[in-house]
Amino acid sequence: MELSSNLGRFYINGEWVEPSTDATVEVINPATEAPIASIAMGAPADVDAAVEAAQAAFDSYSQTSVEDRVNLLNRITALLSDRSKDLAALISAEMGAPKGLAKAAQAPTGVAHFATMAQILGSYEFEEQMGKSLIAKEAVGVVGMITPWNWPLNQIACKVAPALAAGCTMVLKPSEVAPLNAILFAELLDEAGVPAGVFNLVNGDGPSVGAHLSAHPGVDMMSFTGSTRAGVEVARNAAPTVKRVAQELGGKSANIILDDADMAEAVGRDAFGMCTNSGQSCNAATRMFVPFDRMEEAAAIAKGSMESVAVGDPVGDGTIIGPVVSEVQWNKIQALIEAGIEEGATLVTGGTGRPEGLESGYFVRPTLFTNVTNDMRIAQEEIFGPVLVMIGYEDDDDAVRMANETPYGLSGYVSGSQDRAMSVARRIRSGNVHVNGAGPDFNAPFGGYKQSGNGREWGQHGFEEFLETKAIMGAN
Repeated sequence: MELSSNLGRFYINGEWVEPSTDATVEVINPATEAPIASIAMGAPADVDAAVEAAQAAFDSYSQTSVEDRVNLLNRITALLSDRSKDLAALISAEMGAPKGLAKAAQAPTGVAHFATMAQILGSYEFEEQMGKSLIAKEAVGVVGMITPWNWPLNQIACKVAPALAAGCTMVLKPSEVAPLNAILFAELLDEAGVPAGVFNLVNGDGPSVGAHLSAHPGVDMMSFTGSTRAGVEVARNAAPTVKRVAQELGGKSANIILDDADMAEAVGRDAFGMCTNSGQSCNAATRMFVPFDRMEEAAAIAKGSMESVAVGDPVGDGTIIGPVVSEVQWNKIQALIEAGIEEGATLVTGGTGRPEGLESGYFVRPTLFTNVTNDMRIAQEEIFGPVLVMIGYEDDDDAVRMANETPYGLSGYVSGSQDRAMSVARRIRSGNVHVNGAGPDFNAPFGGYKQSGNGREWGQHGFEEFLETKAIMGAN
């Protein structure tokens, strides 16, 4: 794995520049608990310089032709694809994704978002005649972006691609926990010919850089992905300047297994799938609802599935899940597993501590609880680890009621006969619902209800988040 020569600098106004302070932070490999790099940490002065560059570039970039922006997106897509293996290696090292997942999903999602956005932009109608008025869609302006560590390139790409497509300029603050992929990403955008000032990168933490970016009067929109707690702070900081705020936040997604589902297929598939990325996905199906009279059967299936999940070194052959990202996350997960035991849930497999044979690294045992009640902490709090809770229900109405009894509403899952599953899906209060194992769709909107956020990412709906609507009366 080759590290960039720009780890100690920021990308502002088309150049790699020295930071305003000498503050740094170590990037830790969660599989070894050892540092692999040190990056510069920004301050408000760095944010000011980046926002000023974005403001200066907006007038010209927002007026570029659709053809020019499509060509730019295509060039970026090609470069991301060419460097996909390098991006995957960085992601694996800095946040612990197994090499297979990093190569098959973590890096390719970034490519997919840019390719999808180029297609959408090429056919999008920016103007519409409505009676005697012209309705025009225009770039929102300068966008501040704060992205997380769990799917780092995916979250960067699903913000930057539509912003570039819309004609916006931007300042990105990636997670300081997993920043290495973002630095390579910035280098590739520079190579693709993104005009100076259109895309800017400042590394830093939330209090020093994120808060100043959110509050900055020169920023017209904030796009944030992260915890609900941090999202509240972004919104609070943004409120005095009345800027647009789009947020993709936490989740505690319900997975309803109907009594006419193929239990072996649905439970086995979803218990295994929930562990993907070490359970560190905001839309992970972490609450599985099964009929009370099928609990024992479902538990046995889930136990077998989760015990087949190989935990180990991300670069090892056969590893299904690696470590969770940090000591902070590991401790949080351990505490919630303890809480589940103390509250009386049945621990079927897994539990506290590291998996056998792993003495160091932030590895978590895939853990299954059954006989969970919906008011337990493990049923209500986002664990963000490979921990599945199984909750019994009486009938479809009971399952839907409990599925919706959460402050979150990011995703949902239903398995059963198609018509019945679709009927239940329509009743789940979440921004996404996956029916019978359906996977993600890059053209479909992604986002949440309630405290899982506002606004949408991905596809045309995500693109339109970066547009303002203008009505010009008397235009015909």
